[in-house]
Amino acid sequence: MRNIKYFKNKKITIVGLARSGVACANLLYRLGSQVKVTDIQDNAQTRKAGAKLCSKDIIVELGKHSPEFIKDADLIVISPGVALDTQPVRWAREFNKPVISEIEIAGILCPSTIIAVTGSNGKTTVTTLIGKVLAASGKNVFLCGNIGNPFCGEVEKMQEADFVALEVSSFQLETIKDFKPKVAVILNLTSNHLDRYKDIQEYGDAKKRIAMNQDNNDFLVLNKDDPLLSDIAKNVNSKAVYFGKQEGLNPNQSAVLSVGNIFGVDPEVMLKVFNDFKGLEHRIEEVRNINGVKFINDSKATTADSATWAINNINTPIIFIAGGRHKGIDYRVVIEPAKNKVKQIILIGEAQGEIATALKNKFTIENAATLKDAVQRAFILAKPGYTVLFSPMCSSYDMFTDYEERGRAFKKIVLNLAREKV
Repeated sequence: MRNIKYFKNKKITIVGLARSGVACANLLYRLGSQVKVTDIQDNAQTRKAGAKLCSKDIIVELGKHSPEFIKDADLIVISPGVALDTQPVRWAREFNKPVISEIEIAGILCPSTIIAVTGSNGKTTVTTLIGKVLAASGKNVFLCGNIGNPFCGEVEKMQEADFVALEVSSFQLETIKDFKPKVAVILNLTSNHLDRYKDIQEYGDAKKRIAMNQDNNDFLVLNKDDPLLSDIAKNVNSKAVYFGKQEGLNPNQSAVLSVGNIFGVDPEVMLKVFNDFKGLEHRIEEVRNINGVKFINDSKATTADSATWAINNINTPIIFIAGGRHKGIDYRVVIEPAKNKVKQIILIGEAQGEIATALKNKFTIENAATLKDAVQRAFILAKPGYTVLFSPMCSSYDMFTDYEERGRAFKKIVLNLAREKV
């Protein structure tokens, strides 16, 4: 690692005890920092996370935030889910304490070439494919972010010749200071997280921060077909590289091809990776066919645009299960692709009302109390040759800890149903 003495003896408070918070706390402790962690939740999940901390010398408070945790710190690190208007961040401003994200910590220490990927849709797939393409060309690659281990959990293993394929959210980019990827990728911008941002302009501004520290030795890869990205290259110092529609490739593959070209990867190697790629867990993942009814787990779809992608890639009648925690997005974008395919919609979670209002008079809609109820009802409604698509269009935090737990729950329900019906 680089700069290994940078955090020695510093008093650092981490806000949020999720995966990235635990990884960051353990890393900083090993580097000689005095570490505290604070989380507003006190439940089985946070207590389980606390048990993964590497030392009892890491001070933890659960169920509250104390101003002393902020006032006594030299530096505040916030987890991706922590908004900038929460009490600890307000205290940090009051006490004039710097606030950064976990990826900033790892970026300071990382000796490897960083390829950072952001965008409203496709981040996970593109980051995964970049990792596979580079690995297929003989490079050692670390896959980090929402799809793998937190950046802080891997950085101690990295060498100068290695590569990092890093999925980055707008939340993480809000608090970067010096984070500087060699290659920054912005895939697209659509309405998302408008429960956190006042409008798409503010959301887009957070995404664009990915390139703010780049210089003319770095690269910014942009979608030339996205009008919201057209002016970004005018305001950055890095070299703009554009991807777009290419015959035989989808937009995600075109983006990966552009990144691979920067590093001289043989196009034939990349095309082979694309052909061999079987997709990701929780992204248009076929779970089981039960008596002629196919069940698809698309729990990773936390936006209406992601659900649209799934609907467009299914060629059968659909029973559509959606819902979760509302993020301020416009669900109406699914109307056009769904109108001739979706036979019924079953809604779960907190966003039932918002989705029903957006799609009223367009589809037959009913509510379910639980995901299990929704799956069982969908099976009753489906005919042989139908697909039951679970593509939530919402975050998972009303009912599950993350989209992965939600997807695993869906698969378990389907597999139990299969045992009952087959």
